[in-house]
Amino acid sequence: MSRLIEPRTMSGFRDYSPAVMIPRERILQTARDVYRSFGFAPIDTPACESLDVLLGKGGDESDKLVYRVRGAKQEKEEMGLRFDLTVPFARFAAKNINELGTPFKRYAMGPVWRGERPGQGRYREFWQCDFDTIGTTSNASDIETILVVNELFTKLEIPRFEIRVNSRAILNGLLQSLGIADRAAALLRSLDKLAKIGREKVIEEMVAEANLSAEQAGQVLDLATMAGTNSEILDQLQSRLPENDGVRRLRELLAIVPGISLDLSIARGLEYYTGIIFETFLLDLPTIGSVCSGGRYDNLASLYTKQVLPGVGGSLGVDRLLAAMEELKHPWLTGASSPAQVLVFNLGAEHLGEYQKLAKTLRDAGLAVEVFPDAKKLGQQFQYAEKRGHRVGVIAGEQEIASGTVKVKDLTKKEEATVPVVDFIATVKRVLQ
Repeated sequence: MSRLIEPRTMSGFRDYSPAVMIPRERILQTARDVYRSFGFAPIDTPACESLDVLLGKGGDESDKLVYRVRGAKQEKEEMGLRFDLTVPFARFAAKNINELGTPFKRYAMGPVWRGERPGQGRYREFWQCDFDTIGTTSNASDIETILVVNELFTKLEIPRFEIRVNSRAILNGLLQSLGIADRAAALLRSLDKLAKIGREKVIEEMVAEANLSAEQAGQVLDLATMAGTNSEILDQLQSRLPENDGVRRLRELLAIVPGISLDLSIARGLEYYTGIIFETFLLDLPTIGSVCSGGRYDNLASLYTKQVLPGVGGSLGVDRLLAAMEELKHPWLTGASSPAQVLVFNLGAEHLGEYQKLAKTLRDAGLAVEVFPDAKKLGQQFQYAEKRGHRVGVIAGEQEIASGTVKVKDLTKKEEATVPVVDFIATVKRVLQ
């Protein structure tokens, strides 16, 4: 007898049961609806890309996280799994932009892979829902990006969230004012870890990785943690960096989009960002980290084409958000493991045709309906309905079928009513309201 293989998942990967997949799919559909409402069109790209497409785009640390893929024996090209959806989009745009025209607005949804240490809401395989505008440097697209994120989290029914914005142009200007702009990549990677490891550890890393003195590292952090209202911080930046276009663009954005916070410590670890950058936090669960991030990247597509294709966009981390919603007991996570709202009970195989007819009538009215397959005891069918989260039971035995009626039972309130078949759709819908 062969040895049984342990049915395990690898570290950083997870299975999704129906009770989790149902709200997960609702998140994906909500994101899709919001993106489309702003005019973003769907595209998709392969999970695998050539390594030369992937490497060197997000920085050295990002390159270390790329999963290399060993192809079939006849495959000579080196491949890797995509670590985000932005780099493949830049490649896609460079290849197809003459046909698509500019500006081009797209959204894409799919899994990405990063070989990083798993943690709270952090997986090695996770889904992203991206939206981007490419082919324009207009600040209107930056502003629209933040508006999309704000609309998305409102539609996701997240009661307390905060979008924090900054600009790579401002950060680079501040580093230039300190005479250390040549070490920007290493410094910004360290600054991006401020919320995770704290001020002292960041200073240590800046000293070690960017060859700064502790005093210089402290100056960087003093500037990055500048306090005050949005207007006060902008005024200080304007005084220090009078010619910096990032200040002007952020001032315009903050005047148009209410409720946004200016946070100079937001750095974003990927090196391809050039302008606005942002992160989105859940105020009731700050330890989960940012659940939607992005920014402007004006030079990424130039790695694949001589055509100038500046871009800006954002990415919703679906699985991190879902982990947060689980912890916060979000109302979308009802525990239901069936998408069907209604269960038609089976009181005898001889009536199966009637039961399927009742189910079809409800489906034609826009409801999700399941018919119990076996004529088991009613108690067992009620247990099934409770376990899977059905909200309404439709029951028709010999007496109901003969009299042209059905019983409609509210499975939550344990209340039922016998109604004519011609009226039962309205009754079911009232219970579901």
